[in-house]
Amino acid sequence: MQDTTLLQLITDDIAPTRHLLDILKAESVALHGRNMVEMEHILAQKQALVIVLEQHGRRRTQLMTSLGLPANRAGLEEVAKHSSVGEALLTAGDELSALMSECQAANEQNGSLIQLQQLTTAQQLRILNGGDTPTLYDSRGSTSGKARPRPLSQA
Repeated sequence: MQDTTLLQLITDDIAPTRHLLDILKAESVALHGRNMVEMEHILAQKQALVIVLEQHGRRRTQLMTSLGLPANRAGLEEVAKHSSVGEALLTAGDELSALMSECQAANEQNGSLIQLQQLTTAQQLRILNGGDTPTLYDSRGSTSGKARPRPLSQA
């Protein structure tokens, strides 16, 4: 009975995890285009899916620990050994694990993109505010001294 419940929990998470992967891909596109309206919509969907997946993950972990097994691949293999749905259990577990790995990689890539955009924006603001004025060349081709900060309206 526990094995079929575990199989059902795993298979129930495959579709939402695929949807999360699609959302993460859409988030990447929105980040590249700096589409903040789309980002708000994406983040709301992403947050709801992450909450659901976390709850389901806790239920799977509780089930595995109630069986006295670790909540990992080795524990799943142990359940599968003594189950009539063992092969389906391992297949579903592997599929869910692969999808979760893809989601993690996409999320890390999006995080790196966000950090890059934050650095770019900070640099642009420093230039606009006159805090980081570049060395300029004069008409003779030599570098001019540090320019004095200028107001934002003159940037």
